[in-house]
Amino acid sequence: MNTYAPPIPIYLLALLRCICVRKKTSIYIDEGLWERFKKHAAAEGVEVSSLLEELIKDELGDYLNEALSELAGSENYEIDFEPIEPKGPVSSIVREMRDERERRILG
Repeated sequence: MNTYAPPIPIYLLALLRCICVRKKTSIYIDEGLWERFKKHAAAEGVEVSSLLEELIKDELGDYLNEALSELAGSENYEIDFEPIEPKGPVSSIVREMRDERERRILG
């Protein structure tokens, strides 16, 4: 009897991870900003809740830890990579990336 099971594709792991209990909540946000955000979500073809959840997770850095945990099978994983030297001040690079993301989201 063959006991080999092929690995589960990463996209299926991500889908299974998203099957979770969701919390309905209320927030106070600038009305114009909210309308722009909803239009952006519609233009991207995603639900507003999903996009907002993705942005919150991105801000908290959860995606990387969850993906690595799923792939490694535990919290005890090690990332093996060759470090690089930044070509400029790191804080300005991070600020530039965040500003670019904000422009993409808010238009």
